[in-house]
Amino acid sequence: MSRNSLTLDPFNSSANSGLEPVSSRWNRFKNSFKPAQEDDPEFGSNVFVSKLQIKVDDEELTDLQRAAIKSSKTQLSSQLSLRHLLMIAIGATIGTGLFVNSGAALNTGGPASLIIGWCIVATMIYPTLMALAELCVAFPVTGGFITHATRFVDPSFGFAMGWCYAVQWIVALPLTLVAAAITIRYWRQDINSDVWVAVFYVFIFLLNMLHVRHFGETEVFFGVVKLLAIAGFFILGIVMICGGGPQGGYIGGEYWHDPGAFANGFKGVCSVFVTAAFSFAGSEVIGMTAAETEDPRQTIPAATKRTFWVITLSYTIILILIGCLVPWNEPRLTTGDSYAAVSPFVISIKNAGIKGLPSLMNVIILFAILSVANSSVYATSRVLSSLADIGFAPSFLGYIDRTGRPLYANLVTFFFGLIAFVAASDKQSEVFVWLLAMTALSTIFAWVGICGAHIRFRLALKQQGRTVNELTYVAPYGIYGSTYGIIMNFVVVMGQFWVALFPGSKADAKAFFEIFLSLVLFIVLYFGHKIYKRNWKIWIRLSEVDIDTGRKHFDIELLKQEIIYENERVAASPWWYRLYKVLC
Repeated sequence: MSRNSLTLDPFNSSANSGLEPVSSRWNRFKNSFKPAQEDDPEFGSNVFVSKLQIKVDDEELTDLQRAAIKSSKTQLSSQLSLRHLLMIAIGATIGTGLFVNSGAALNTGGPASLIIGWCIVATMIYPTLMALAELCVAFPVTGGFITHATRFVDPSFGFAMGWCYAVQWIVALPLTLVAAAITIRYWRQDINSDVWVAVFYVFIFLLNMLHVRHFGETEVFFGVVKLLAIAGFFILGIVMICGGGPQGGYIGGEYWHDPGAFANGFKGVCSVFVTAAFSFAGSEVIGMTAAETEDPRQTIPAATKRTFWVITLSYTIILILIGCLVPWNEPRLTTGDSYAAVSPFVISIKNAGIKGLPSLMNVIILFAILSVANSSVYATSRVLSSLADIGFAPSFLGYIDRTGRPLYANLVTFFFGLIAFVAASDKQSEVFVWLLAMTALSTIFAWVGICGAHIRFRLALKQQGRTVNELTYVAPYGIYGSTYGIIMNFVVVMGQFWVALFPGSKADAKAFFEIFLSLVLFIVLYFGHKIYKRNWKIWIRLSEVDIDTGRKHFDIELLKQEIIYENERVAASPWWYRLYKVLC
């Protein structure tokens, strides 16, 4: 038989189906771990890589200039679309905070405090995310807001904020793996928790070894499951409030009168306010995806707006229902050996006498936890990679392979994930209390960094004789929105200070340091960097701020015509579509 006749052999499946031979697929898999190539037609690279002719190792460059150039020469795969960004942010944000911890917040503050706390915090998060969108559209660089804070505020601030943020997500992986193992206890308490930790560890590892686009698709799946669960509970909650459950009658607003709308007075409101602030942690992850986005100008603003509305409406609507379905003095909100046992969702379903649904709700909680674990690996690896790019971490962490994975940063992330195997230890709680203590305020540092970088960027534009007319996306509230964001973040810290120092009627030093140890870590990193670099400037002079390196350049005149056309099209649309375009 001739060699060519093999292509006609009906038993040669690879020839007839057009599929690659196994050996070819295996070679492709092996080659995917090789370093990314700037001009590789298969794997690609960001459009501005080939346009930067400056050498990073030029001795005449300062550390800050070198960092700006290197962060703009990313070789991460730019294949994330709008739905990927939206679901990654939702995956990082909506988890046990909504499905489990909302019960503890209800017990602490009462149903009215839930609504007040989340609505006030929402007014802070919106301008923060809009400022982030403006910066990421103009500078879609690796590291997102960490790089922005380093370039526009101060390298020492960027160093401290970046490492605090990295530690936050490093801790998140083992914590969520343990949480997933605890969730299984609802069905099986006889199996060692470390068995489930191992299963989930391998599962998350395999997901993050996929191409970035495939990773995005898994986040879409997790996100859709959570959104369907929220929509389903919304309908079920209304039915239960109206007395449609097998047990119990009409509830209405009964629990707002007895035991009441507030618990623990003003201190309860402050406690819920702080809890609400941290429930939005993860929404800023969109800033870490800028360098991997297909079309930052269109995608990032839409993703940030929709992320905000999805998260805000999900929390607000569901918490209103929870406040009507479960009294704040319900003892089961604080006692139980699994997440389902203390989840207000499960408690309300059990109170209505609905069988089967508590187990389904526990499955959804498990999916939510695994989604956060998946997002935590993504966030950690991108943060570590970006810290390496700007010279704040060992250079090997900046290694990007041909599929756009920060390979070594991923492996380091999973190395720290092994901490999860303390799940079977009786010291588990103590270990995680102090690990979380190092990260308690990290999100606040990140939000302040975003707002601060935005203010400094706008001031630098003005100082250097430039205007916002050259920006392709402008945050609607400008400097005023970012200033409000910083002020509200300090209000959150002050509220956290009061609640942490006086968790009861007397001061408690242990409870205080469980929250404010992260501030100590930030201060040590900040001044440690200043001493090492001998940089005693509080911030970079506005005249010295680099507002060009890494900028995403467009044909401004052509862009203006596109914007005019888009505005005319929207103006001719129905009112509801115009409102939708403003909000989303």
